[in-house]
Amino acid sequence: MSNVVNLNKARKVKDRQDARDQAKENRVKFGRAKSEKTSTKAEAGKARRALDGAKRET
Repeated sequence: MSNVVNLNKARKVKDRQDARDQAKENRVKFGRAKSEKTSTKAEAGKARRALDGAKRET
């Protein structure tokens, strides 16, 4: 015979695990310090300006 499983508890455990997984993804995606964000933005702007400056007039 198999064990009786309370479906409400099983559902809640699954929901908690899904929430943990989502939080982990969000930490990776959005978990950067403000200084890192501004540094990345400045580097992208510098690269964009360098590329625009290297364009030829036709």
